[in-house]
Amino acid sequence: MKKKRENLRINVYFTFVLAAAAVISYNLFVLTYVKHHYYSRIAEAQSQNINNDLVRGNIYMGEYLVATNKNFPLAYIVPADLEQHIAKDTAEKISLILDVNQEKISEIIDSRSDNFRVISRRISNEQVDAIKSLKIKGLGITYETDRFYPGGQLTSNVVGFLGYSGGERSGQYGVESFYNDELSGKKWSSNDYTTDSRAVYLISKIFKKTGESAGENEKEKISKPADIILSIDWDVQKLAEDKLDFLMQKWKAVGGTIIIQDPNTGKILAMVDRPTFNPNNYSEYEPRSFLNRGVQEIFEPGSSFKPITMAMGLDVGAISAEMTFNDVGFREEAGYRIKNFSERIFGNVTISQILERSINTGAMHIQDLVGDDNFLNYLINFGFGQRTGIDLPGEVNGDISNLYSGRKINFLTASFGQGIAVTPIQLVNAYSAIANGGKLMRPYVVEKIIKEEGSEETTEPEIVAIPISEKTATKLKSMLVSVVDNGFDKARVSGYDVAGKTGTAQIADGMSISMILWGSLLPLIPSL
Repeated sequence: MKKKRENLRINVYFTFVLAAAAVISYNLFVLTYVKHHYYSRIAEAQSQNINNDLVRGNIYMGEYLVATNKNFPLAYIVPADLEQHIAKDTAEKISLILDVNQEKISEIIDSRSDNFRVISRRISNEQVDAIKSLKIKGLGITYETDRFYPGGQLTSNVVGFLGYSGGERSGQYGVESFYNDELSGKKWSSNDYTTDSRAVYLISKIFKKTGESAGENEKEKISKPADIILSIDWDVQKLAEDKLDFLMQKWKAVGGTIIIQDPNTGKILAMVDRPTFNPNNYSEYEPRSFLNRGVQEIFEPGSSFKPITMAMGLDVGAISAEMTFNDVGFREEAGYRIKNFSERIFGNVTISQILERSINTGAMHIQDLVGDDNFLNYLINFGFGQRTGIDLPGEVNGDISNLYSGRKINFLTASFGQGIAVTPIQLVNAYSAIANGGKLMRPYVVEKIIKEEGSEETTEPEIVAIPISEKTATKLKSMLVSVVDNGFDKARVSGYDVAGKTGTAQIADGMSISMILWGSLLPLIPSL
């Protein structure tokens, strides 16, 4: 009896193995023979980078769509289906319609391949109609889904583009890269492939035609992509881009950056870079155009850094707005004579006039009063020499490393913004801390992430440091309003108090020296 049971168990097991092998063999037969031509066409299409299953979240700037998915027409040939006696005539016609090299088309036709071959992508509606009107067997139009940017180059350095990484579609630069997981949806992790549930799921795929199996109800762990809402304001961004384009042309500049930030929250309302690119045809641009210089390039801030030095002096109580300083036009240190930018001698001036007249020796005097250790600590607390944490890829740290040498001359030149390097976002964020009562916020460009079930993940303002007191910030804002009123009145806006500071710095460009003008204007402040 026991032996019969064992034999029965063996027979059942053997029957199950044979049935499983039969099902697997059947599916392999269908895949490799019956549907070989069908799947080879799909494989060829994939090798031609045709993507008809692109699923990716949208990116919005307020209510305006700035990145989405769109069907684009493409023209293709299946050479084996084309009648050979009209090959030359067909190649000539296609070349004229699509503006593609005729020899290239002839080579494709002469291959006599039965595979799908793409001739031209993203063709116009007129070209689609013209190709269809030829009514040639083997020549046709199909559609592929790809990423589309309705705004073109508008805010492209923030948005980035959908490109390729390791042969797969992946966000490159900007928000497309930083939030790639959210936009594309969660994928299986490498560990998931070793779990029982994943194994069951894969086996169930093989047995899907034989009825429901143990893994049939297992949900594929790929969630739908999320939509993203930028903090960028469409109107502010458009105005900033137009203004920068005008200034670039007026001054024949090689590059420019504008960043507009809400100091109370840290959100970025506009971020503009020039030169820029159109993400719809990014392959036509040099990779350098893709950089967001606001976070990925550094420069010497020059005199726009003097308010930071002034903030230190006020905060430690070493100076007051009413104090005076006698400027003799230079300062001797370590065998060097450091002069004012204009080599002028200003004589007896108030502390406020050090900012209004942008006096280098005055900034060095304040640095002396603050002290080297305090000076370095304040720079760190203001966020210099480190990343701000903005939600954009590739942010760099800036460079204040020469202050760790302990050499006094490095501290003195740093007091007026030379010998150190910052990113535009670091400088703007530090100015925002002055406007925000001394609170340094984490800057961000994404306001909200909308997930598949409709839930929203909103970015909350985050205080990362409080480098100066509110009292210090209030005093410094008044001084910076005087800078605009008494020295940079072109920045005035009727009905508002505008605080700001200009700055110039020298940079090496090959063998030449260029001058950079950096205008750092605090947000419009109705009252101080």
